[in-house]
Amino acid sequence: MRNDKHLTNIKETALCLDLDGTLIRSDALFESIFQLLKINPLFLFLVPIWLMKGKPNLKEEIDKRIDFKADTLPYNQDLIDYAKAEKNSGRKVYLATASHISIADKVAKHLNIFDGVYATKDGYNLKSEKKAKVLNQEFGKGKYVYAGDAKVDYNIWKDAAAAIVVSNKKTFIEDVNKKFTVEKSFYNEVNIFKKIIKEIRVYQWVKNLLLFLPILLAHTLGNVTDLTNVVIGFFSFSISASFVYVLNDLLDLDSDRSHPRKKKRPLASGDLPIQIGIALVPLLLIIGIGLSFFLSPKFQFILFSYIIITTAYSFSLKKVPILDIILLATLFTTRIVAGAFAANVYLSMWILAFSMFFFMNLAVLKRYTELLVMKKKNEIEAKGRGYHIEDMGLLLSMGPAAGFLSILVFVLYIDSAQATGLYSEPLILWLIAPVFLYWISRIWHLSVRGKMTDDPIVFTGKDKVSYVVGLIIFIIAYLAS
Repeated sequence: MRNDKHLTNIKETALCLDLDGTLIRSDALFESIFQLLKINPLFLFLVPIWLMKGKPNLKEEIDKRIDFKADTLPYNQDLIDYAKAEKNSGRKVYLATASHISIADKVAKHLNIFDGVYATKDGYNLKSEKKAKVLNQEFGKGKYVYAGDAKVDYNIWKDAAAAIVVSNKKTFIEDVNKKFTVEKSFYNEVNIFKKIIKEIRVYQWVKNLLLFLPILLAHTLGNVTDLTNVVIGFFSFSISASFVYVLNDLLDLDSDRSHPRKKKRPLASGDLPIQIGIALVPLLLIIGIGLSFFLSPKFQFILFSYIIITTAYSFSLKKVPILDIILLATLFTTRIVAGAFAANVYLSMWILAFSMFFFMNLAVLKRYTELLVMKKKNEIEAKGRGYHIEDMGLLLSMGPAAGFLSILVFVLYIDSAQATGLYSEPLILWLIAPVFLYWISRIWHLSVRGKMTDDPIVFTGKDKVSYVVGLIIFIIAYLAS
């Protein structure tokens, strides 16, 4: 650690805090861009045009069109606590950021710890050397301590009395200690690879096992060509779905941070840098679509349709009550169609009808559970959705009804030509009906009692009873074949 700046009392210096990556575990500019895109995705085409006139202009144009939400940002609580303690001891605390002045003012108002704010305004982008110049003019060289998180802050630390370092990289903190006097370090250890795996929600890929259903029901699971094609289709769909998950999380940062479970997602919590999330979007899309070119044009059409619908869902359609539920059920059914097209096997209308009602049941259950969580928090609506607490009764009627209709479709299928052609003893399949009745009734019973806290699909993957039910259904189907 260098100690070439000797002050009688370093606590007498002003404490200046950066915003992006320091006071918050995110980037305010990117946050504001996604708030803008959530209003209207067509603004995406204007962003490069505004940027051509400089970052200050970009920030000004965005500020005109959004009401930035500072209360939901992922703040670095350890740094805030330190700043509060310093302020209580008599030290002056300032916010010094390259973010637009309107954003900085909202952050300052929310935290209520700052004696002043320095930010980008009037075409002057307060970053790096420009920020150092302003701080030197305001306080004088060696009369302030600056809290930052990146190498661009070296230009400020060289004139500061000391540095406060915020980083998830030990090597960076060590380098700063070698070059500057360090007042305090805040190290947040994060395994980026694990956070990426969590963010792309690999555990949700279990939904895409539905692609294997057509070859399973057609009894061609042992066909190497069919199986290989479906495996490729599985990864194509899964990676494309991950693209949608990441995009959706970027657009839903505000509402996710208000949700008791979703606020822990890597992007919402700030554990995964928003820049990495942005990079993942095109990467996942390219890989997902690229894999589809190994399969038939019909599969590609279904995949493109899936991507378009889910993207539209992420931007706006999820806010439309009832339609969002129908779309979710449709997207699950689309996976089954994709599996049939990947393997080029016959697709029964019975399975499509069953799927639509069955997944309608799960989609309604998901919305009902979200409202139940909101009710416990004494909130009247689910943020980012179009549902209110008053809708719980309607959803409680719709969900089980859709589930029981799926069983009715299954029972009618048993006596169809398709069933008698595939199974030697189709009547044995009747035994599946009471098993399904039990499972559907049970998950709704758990939900009403507030014990369903996960996405229904994720819950099923963790639920031992669901595994037993699945095993029983498999045994019955095996005996019927």
